[in-house]
Amino acid sequence: MVRDRIDRIGVVGAGTMGSGIAQVAATHGYDVVMRDVEPEFVEDGFDAIEGSLERLASRDDLDGQPEAVRERIEGTTVLDDLDDCDLVVEAVLEDLDVKRDVFADLEAVCADDVLLATNTSTLSITSIASDLERPERVVGLHFMNPVAIMEGVEVVVGEKTTDEATALAHRIADDLGKTTWEADDKPGFVTNRILMPWINEGIRAYDEGVATREDIDAGMELGTNVPMGPLRLADHIGLDVCLHASETLHEELGDRYKPAYLLKRKVAAGDLGKKTGRGFYDYE
Repeated sequence: MVRDRIDRIGVVGAGTMGSGIAQVAATHGYDVVMRDVEPEFVEDGFDAIEGSLERLASRDDLDGQPEAVRERIEGTTVLDDLDDCDLVVEAVLEDLDVKRDVFADLEAVCADDVLLATNTSTLSITSIASDLERPERVVGLHFMNPVAIMEGVEVVVGEKTTDEATALAHRIADDLGKTTWEADDKPGFVTNRILMPWINEGIRAYDEGVATREDIDAGMELGTNVPMGPLRLADHIGLDVCLHASETLHEELGDRYKPAYLLKRKVAAGDLGKKTGRGFYDYE
């Protein structure tokens, strides 16, 4: 059983995805507890939220006042502060051992009927929940970046995830103004299984001189009606994130997911895309 009434949502991780999830939940009227391991990480999360709210408000694209949204979010470094949440979404480092540790801690803190969700983009829901006493209440809620703008959420069903937990995940995403699709617990799910090879092939085409970066992106945008070409999209996602996802898929699914050499070189140089000011493009 998972509780049906959701009033208070916990978010573990105050980075790009965690702060975005917290913002969207608060915007839609939920009380939110956003937890990270260090006070400065929590403050960085609030800075990101406030910046996002200001941008949305300037475009009249915000449901509610920024101040009211911010006041619904409580920041903490104490995991026990999540003990009265009705749903907890984990959004920490994309590392299986780290996520397993987080879920073990959450199982000790949260009531037995609290839905536990992971925002993982590539890792197995079943593996994340494998050491828990109640793996049936663990589900994937894969939000897209930036969370406040992107409409979709991928609901991923683990081996032990119950129909009840899955249905609640769909309903919560709908309550947050998102549209869902559902995936089985296979590497990369729907989104990254298809997206990462597409991005890597765009990088290879650029590296091999098929076209300029601008023409590769324009060709895909104008020729296939996607909103953003592979090189610019990789910059927005973060080249380190793309590399990590590609490496995970390569390990699980074989050479067709092998990361492009230029992607690895960019990450090694510290050019991670928009967040560092330079990737395949330069950003002010």
